[in-house]
Amino acid sequence: MPVSDAPAATLVGVPLQLSQDSESDALLDRDPLALLIGMLLDQQIPMEHAFWAPAELARRLGRDRLDARELAAHDPDALVGIFATPRALHRYPKSMAGRVQALCAALVETYDGDVTLVWDGVGDGAELLSRLVALPGFGKQKAQIFVALLGKQRGITPEGWREAAGSYGDEGAHRSVADVVDPESLLKVREFKQAAKAAAKAAKA
Repeated sequence: MPVSDAPAATLVGVPLQLSQDSESDALLDRDPLALLIGMLLDQQIPMEHAFWAPAELARRLGRDRLDARELAAHDPDALVGIFATPRALHRYPKSMAGRVQALCAALVETYDGDVTLVWDGVGDGAELLSRLVALPGFGKQKAQIFVALLGKQRGITPEGWREAAGSYGDEGAHRSVADVVDPESLLKVREFKQAAKAAAKAAKA
């Protein structure tokens, strides 16, 4: 792993609390693919639901962790059915099942199915951001948030990671899932997002 440029700002060893459900967060802690899929699903649904979904997906598959090769090769219609079964894993189960499958197929093709190779050995934060943006379903903003999450809570801190993450990398911020470490910080992030949406709406008006 590249040498950290700000090791004191990370929370390595602190259990993730992104879903606010202990079993689901435990999977995110031990399975980096689950964490990446949770980030992919984090749109148009509550953040906690997005990061709960990977553990529920694993349970429905009868697995204790997720496997990129298995998901990439899974029957697409059957995977949609798994996503759509109540409680649905996402508000849009068909499209998001397809996105998860496309993401896993890219991981198999580019990284031999090993999600950790996305960040292992990167030269700097800009390279990490570039690798994430190249993944299906990851635009620049989502990729920046994931860079911030890796840096702040997973100890993946290549040189320049904060700059690559943009404002999401700011220390002490409450802008995204990267800053959620307990129920209080989740509330602060939700308040920030609501304020940002209100400001954007006012600007359009």
